[in-house]
Amino acid sequence: MSRELFIAYFKEMIFIETKLKNAFIIKPERLEDERGFFSRTWCKREFMDHGLNQNLVQCNISFNNKKTTMRGMHYQVAPHKEAKLVRCTKGAIYDVIIDLRADSHTFKQWVSVELTSENRKMVYIPEDFAHGFLTLEDNTEVFYQMSEFYSSECARGLRWNDPAFNIVWPIDIGIISEKDSQYPDFTI
Repeated sequence: MSRELFIAYFKEMIFIETKLKNAFIIKPERLEDERGFFSRTWCKREFMDHGLNQNLVQCNISFNNKKTTMRGMHYQVAPHKEAKLVRCTKGAIYDVIIDLRADSHTFKQWVSVELTSENRKMVYIPEDFAHGFLTLEDNTEVFYQMSEFYSSECARGLRWNDPAFNIVWPIDIGIISEKDSQYPDFTI
């Protein structure tokens, strides 16, 4: 296929807004041929067109040895609030985000999405949202892109089982850090 045809037929990413305003599940469209496929996983222009933060300054990988590993629920406060783009590059996770915007009509509500290396979905998490995930397979790897540098002074967290949110997890949590398991109950 010529470059001109490739560009003419290249499909954009599919942005599906969740019930939490400005939080999106993103599915890469595939351009397939006899070799396999090619997909776009990041495009500043498409993020701008959807009103999303396109300032990516840091990328991280989280590798998790065992199924039932819990990470989260994490976020950063001002002046280092961060948006995240998260995808699972190996294995599978049950990914959860919580709206912590006090002025939002979905304040304290959460949504979940299963991200897998097979479905290649991503989740865009705006500033003022908490994020966490539970691994559904051994040897799971998660790739993060963030809009702000990590700041330990601004790092915060919520407990995965805080009654303020009533998150429904698909399987029992098996492994969790001491820090993540001991966050106090959420208060406004």
